[in-house]
Amino acid sequence: MEATVQKDQPPGRLRSIIKVGSPFAVGCGSGMIATMCIQPMDTVKVRMQLIDRSSNKISPWSVARSFLAQGGIPTLYAGLSAALLKQLIYGTSRLGLFATFEQKLERRAHERCQTLGFGGRAIASLGAGSIAAFVGNPTEVSLVRMQADGMRPAEQRKHYSSVFDALRRITRQEGILALWKGAGPNIIRAMSTNFGQLAFFSESKHRINEYTDLSPGTRTALAASIAGLAGTVVSLPFDFVKTRLQNQSLAATNAGGIPIYSGSIDCFIKTTRREGLLRFYRDFWPYLMRIAPHS
Repeated sequence: MEATVQKDQPPGRLRSIIKVGSPFAVGCGSGMIATMCIQPMDTVKVRMQLIDRSSNKISPWSVARSFLAQGGIPTLYAGLSAALLKQLIYGTSRLGLFATFEQKLERRAHERCQTLGFGGRAIASLGAGSIAAFVGNPTEVSLVRMQADGMRPAEQRKHYSSVFDALRRITRQEGILALWKGAGPNIIRAMSTNFGQLAFFSESKHRINEYTDLSPGTRTALAASIAGLAGTVVSLPFDFVKTRLQNQSLAATNAGGIPIYSGSIDCFIKTTRREGLLRFYRDFWPYLMRIAPHS
């Protein structure tokens, strides 16, 4: 009987592969499902971040109505192929790496007769976010360009047919390095998002499990709600700067043909002067509605 059980079990190497690969597979699947649910709100969020709102007032609902007037519901899913490819690369990497880093830190803490605290989870989330953001930056650039294409005059629109068409044309017209435009703020945004989402989720779930008798599903939902709010508050300013920098080719230039923003700090300063410091949080609700389902 013992021999039969051992025979039916997968080989040790296969078990190791499954153990290492499962966090990445779960991250990929969950990220893609969440993306298909929240893509319309993400498209609205990007459009709102690219509008100069120093004088006019605008709401997510008015932006959504303008999309519907342009071409109906499909316009709200602009860039969906880029968003899915982004989750395949970035989403898979960040969740898989976070789970891997957290497990290694927990193992090391256990060997030292300690427990992994919030600081360790924060380190795992920051490391996973930075690596995943750098690798996935080309898909982020393509996504922003595809979502913002409708803001251009009709005769100047690119009409990207897919994320691969966007990647090819951006590379051909602007060079390969254009795919890493805004990589700095994107990495910072990803680190802050992961810190707000993953570290807070893991720590909140740990504390809820420790101090309450709630059902497993309720614990997960409560921890995810806390993580979604924390991720929004921490990362929104960085996401705003990232979006404007990655959309530079569609933005107006100065008289000498120089892009409006020379970098992250310049974008932050000029936006604050023109639109006020609170501009970075005026898109709070659409961003929260985008972040929360992923959490």
